[in-house]
Amino acid sequence: MINRIRAIRKDRGMTLAELAEACDPKTTAQTIGRLETGMRNLSLAWMERIAAALEVDPETLVRSDGNAHPQVVASLTPTGPEALPTPLDAILPADLAGEGQLVVLNVEAACGPYLAGDQVWLRQIDLQDAGTAVNRDVLVPRPGGRFAFGRLIDRQGSMIGLLPPKMGAKQQVVDAPAWIAVCEMLIRRL
Repeated sequence: MINRIRAIRKDRGMTLAELAEACDPKTTAQTIGRLETGMRNLSLAWMERIAAALEVDPETLVRSDGNAHPQVVASLTPTGPEALPTPLDAILPADLAGEGQLVVLNVEAACGPYLAGDQVWLRQIDLQDAGTAVNRDVLVPRPGGRFAFGRLIDRQGSMIGLLPPKMGAKQQVVDAPAWIAVCEMLIRRL
């Protein structure tokens, strides 16, 4: 089992002290730090307290080594999608049933209908299923660890055409991407 308390705490923008203060009853930052690093056993009672403070389900705090889990793979910047140096665990907001690996795109700067701070959750599909994603926003991998993001507007054989969300952007053509990830959910914090 992998402890995800630190990743979730950082995703929420909380310090150790802020999380300790948010627990009911309150605890110390040192205790939270020890629970995060495994220096102290993470009991069910601690999981429930910390999960309530982070506003997540207790089972979200740990994950199995063998299970695939959603990851943040790219960020949408003013210049387009950029791969993260290292994929990060994404915090699943709700139970998303369905087939295909989930990936997440963080939006760093407003672009088309997407605002800074948005998280776009996408589900990977095979290239042969691209017809089901026409006129939907998709993320596709490109050579060299890069990505393309935009509305899927065309598919001819192994080539797909994307129209980026930025005004006046030119169509991008990607040949034989390993997968296509179709937008499934937008998370926008208010």
